[in-house]
Amino acid sequence: MNKKKTAPATEQLVKLRKRLLPSGNTVLFLDYIQNDERIRESLGLTLLGAKTVDAKERNKATMIKAENLRLKKERELLMGKQVRENQGPSTLFLPYYRAMVEDRHGNPDTQGNWGNWRSCLRYLEVYCTENTTFADITPKWVQGFKNYLDQVEKDTHKLPSKASKNKFNGLSQSSKVSYFNKLKACLNKAFKEHVIDYNPADAVQGFRVPDTERQYLTIEEVRSLMATDCKYPQLKRAFLFGCLTGLRKSDILKLTWGEVQKFGPYTRLVFKQKKTGGQEYLDIPEAAVEYLGERGDAKAGDLVFRTFKYSAETSLELRRWALMAGITKDFTFHCSRHTFAVLLLNSGTDIYTVSKLLGHRELATTQIYAHLIDQKKQDAVSRISNLLGDNK
Repeated sequence: MNKKKTAPATEQLVKLRKRLLPSGNTVLFLDYIQNDERIRESLGLTLLGAKTVDAKERNKATMIKAENLRLKKERELLMGKQVRENQGPSTLFLPYYRAMVEDRHGNPDTQGNWGNWRSCLRYLEVYCTENTTFADITPKWVQGFKNYLDQVEKDTHKLPSKASKNKFNGLSQSSKVSYFNKLKACLNKAFKEHVIDYNPADAVQGFRVPDTERQYLTIEEVRSLMATDCKYPQLKRAFLFGCLTGLRKSDILKLTWGEVQKFGPYTRLVFKQKKTGGQEYLDIPEAAVEYLGERGDAKAGDLVFRTFKYSAETSLELRRWALMAGITKDFTFHCSRHTFAVLLLNSGTDIYTVSKLLGHRELATTQIYAHLIDQKKQDAVSRISNLLGDNK
């Protein structure tokens, strides 16, 4: 008797995986390959370990939600695959750009700037149409988009078409720089993938990067803060820790004891930057170790700054604390990172090393601190005075 052959099951591009926790609950995540890289994407969904009727019902609803998210991700990957089937200049531009946005959303290494890519998409969707192909994108088209960014109302895609406003509220210079660079990066990728023969954005001068004032504290001001009590001790610990390590507030907030490790005489932080997703290995000074506080349970994922929460109230308290220390500068928590960079440069540390300690991917990002350093200029002026004195 011949057995009826069954068609092979279609292999899923995105698989739903489970991981059992010590608590007995199970976390759900997606497992897939994107750009030749294996991605494990957390869904933020948990199956309860309890066997009650209520728990079973909740788990059933959770699994339905997880499967819907899996299907959505699979559709996104299929769309990206179809877009990347090279059709040359006739390739549709917006689907290609959207695929790049989705790539960044699912990739932890680029998740930090996904929001900027998505925001740029909103303006591109207004500027061009769904029928726009890469053949339509000329230097003149790119210049037109630049002019559009210069003149467009901020969040114009959110405003009613007939809305009347008394005051024009355009994009900030930083936003214009960012969005133009996103378009240029997209076109550059299309050039590398042989969709187009050249990048038309290369013929158009980009926006000037704005000079921004970066507030920082002197070593004397840091010492004053160390010697001054703060209403929220955890705020004091976290801010001074930032001054001594250069960590961003976002990384300080999520720092766990499992990421604080001992390497010989050094204390090392092994963590992923929240902003960029980059893996970091940062040895910290003994002065910073003192602000870590009492060690928690690394296996349980205890936070180092467990009770530290940043809000409008703590932001205000930061200023109160500074005033009590005799500091009248108006600054935010991010000033701690600027302070770290300036203290290092003032101590003679070369800019390349400072760049690595800050976790910058590009040296140019670190060079923004160069204009804050006046010491070398003052030394040069002093040497001229000394030379004149020797000739008297």
